[in-house]
Amino acid sequence: MAEKLAAEVRTEFGKGAARRMRRDGKIPAVIYGHGEKPVHLTLPGHDTFLLVKDNINALLEVTYDDDKSLALVKDLQRNPVNREIEHIDLVIVKRDQTVEVEVPVTLVGEPEPGTIAFQELGNLTVNAPVIAIPEQIEISVEGLPDGYVLRVEDLQLDEGVTTDLDPEQPLVMVQIPRIDESDLEVPSDDDDEVADEAAAETDGEEEAGDDE
Repeated sequence: MAEKLAAEVRTEFGKGAARRMRRDGKIPAVIYGHGEKPVHLTLPGHDTFLLVKDNINALLEVTYDDDKSLALVKDLQRNPVNREIEHIDLVIVKRDQTVEVEVPVTLVGEPEPGTIAFQELGNLTVNAPVIAIPEQIEISVEGLPDGYVLRVEDLQLDEGVTTDLDPEQPLVMVQIPRIDESDLEVPSDDDDEVADEAAAETDGEEEAGDDE
């Protein structure tokens, strides 16, 4: 289901105009695609943030002037310091269209005690109907044993959702954490002697300094 978002056609351009928009709680944007001429817009900052913060592939019904378009976020630019949204590119889509998007991968559950599930991919590139893009792909690792490898071919994707990734591509690997043996080494008597000699030399230098 498309989320409704009311926009305004932008008439001011340049860095100064963009800064004024952001101070007013608005986000500069552009919408284009399907042969339509690009239209520069101003989006309501708070409403836009709520729609995209948990779903980077949110389907939006954007209205501006007398026009209305279905759109997906093509590119989202954030301030590197405060992470506020500075600009959004929206691409026009059709309801019967299939699109290629990246969907976050989330692990749920816990593998066997003593093991850790290592996630190989944070996002999965999929082809999905524009009206049925999954917000995330959940992979259950509940009770999986050491040595288990879950691959792309093991995924159970929603109906109509596919991926062009190599079926043998690992997504999750379950392993017992390896401990660096050097971290377990116990200092030998020789190490203690070296440390004592170094301490004695330091004390001697301090005493000589006091005599001066």
